[in-house]
Amino acid sequence: MNKMIGRLLRRILAVLPAVLLQIVWIIILLRWLVPYSAVLNAVLTLFAVFYVLYIMSNRNESTYKTLWLLVILGLPVAGTILYLCLGNKKTARPLKKKLEKARAQLPPEISSAALPFEKADRETLRTVQTIQAVQKATGYPVLPCEEAKYYPLGEQMWQDMLADLETAEHSVFVEYFILENGLMWDSMVEILSRKAADGVDVRVIYDDLGSISTYSRENARQLEKMGIRCIAFNPLKFIRGTIHYRDHRKMLIIDGRIAFSGGVNLADEYINHVPKYGHWKDIGFRITGTPVQNYTRMFTEFWNAFSGSPIPEPIPEPEMSEGKNGYVLSYYDSPIRPDAVSNNLYTELLSQATRYAWFFTPYLMLGDTLLDAFVRAARRGVDVRIIMPGIPDKKLVYRMSRSYYFTLLEEGVNIYEYEPGFVHAKACLTDDIVGTVGTVNLDYRSLFLHFENNSLFYRTPLLADLKADFLATQEKCRERTLDNIGKGFWKWFIDGILRIFAPLC
Repeated sequence: MNKMIGRLLRRILAVLPAVLLQIVWIIILLRWLVPYSAVLNAVLTLFAVFYVLYIMSNRNESTYKTLWLLVILGLPVAGTILYLCLGNKKTARPLKKKLEKARAQLPPEISSAALPFEKADRETLRTVQTIQAVQKATGYPVLPCEEAKYYPLGEQMWQDMLADLETAEHSVFVEYFILENGLMWDSMVEILSRKAADGVDVRVIYDDLGSISTYSRENARQLEKMGIRCIAFNPLKFIRGTIHYRDHRKMLIIDGRIAFSGGVNLADEYINHVPKYGHWKDIGFRITGTPVQNYTRMFTEFWNAFSGSPIPEPIPEPEMSEGKNGYVLSYYDSPIRPDAVSNNLYTELLSQATRYAWFFTPYLMLGDTLLDAFVRAARRGVDVRIIMPGIPDKKLVYRMSRSYYFTLLEEGVNIYEYEPGFVHAKACLTDDIVGTVGTVNLDYRSLFLHFENNSLFYRTPLLADLKADFLATQEKCRERTLDNIGKGFWKWFIDGILRIFAPLC
């Protein structure tokens, strides 16, 4: 703990001079503009009106727009400046240019598999159309699922990750939101260092802000000394508009033939070696064969965009299987796209569900569109369930999540809290037909601001394992009802305020 605090303080101190320099520059600029304050205020107020109209006309989530309208109307000058710096997607342009350039230099995408369905089956047709819409929005193809293994706990997945790393012959690509030295990561680094010494191409991406208290640039330099290439995504050097666009993706890719993903970061609490918030409930999966190419492509695009040393080898394209085990579409969410792909996907799946729609999520802060989809599904008689943590990792965020309980419970959505500890799993399952496992939380950051990765499984055996795990986890949960969540004016009032500011968390 002392090492972690020390590392965090060093990172803060390293960034502090740049922040102070920006503050001093702003103060000097404002002092210089004092004689023109009346004119400046009038211009900025005019800009505030313009941005109110702009916000009203764009396609952002309505709750997110409401927040910024309140800020700008309440504080026209400061609110407009904040919106210009942090509130609109135009601040993502530096990231967008790099990613578009990197994607343009990749080989053509693998051809998508044709999903078989009966034209008379309207439910299946609608699901296939939704999957095809995701494919079109992301540029990632639907591929036959050759082998997919589901893990109900991070420690189970970790053991297979170690075993598969030992088989690496050509490349190992690692990309995670959080790295932290300890049993899990150190055991992987030991293998990675040996593989790098043997000539295997080993590359690591971690999110700089996500790992700010757990992993330092000195740690990254140690990897470089071992022959492991390592970069930090969007490093925190200045306070700038891209600061809140984080790489929340999680993937381990071995030789382009094996991929692991899910909610598990590379730190000891994710394998329950170091208890933090009771028992840590997380999930993941392992896929092999053709579908791995989507993950290889995701990593390559990011590495080539942000490393300065592109991966020279072309992405191999293996022969496609027949899809006897169903199909999988692995893609990544991006704040630089006009549509929030996963938010739209979950809205669609809820609208199509006829029997049930079940979700794992650690956080619950829904925009109006997705909230309405939950409500409408429950009103139709669909069995809608959400499993949440029983012990929170962030108390304020947990309280914000609970502010949505009353609306959902009142309409018939079933909410359960995992009593043994913290749920970090992110998954969706509907009608035994389609499900997702990935890094996407049901909150604003995951759905609208972060880079995330998700795998959508269609008619695969993995869905039965996900369903069995959901039911087993539910048995360890406390059901929340209108009678045990608390009532009263002040709770209603506080919930309303929290939901206004939920997009910031």
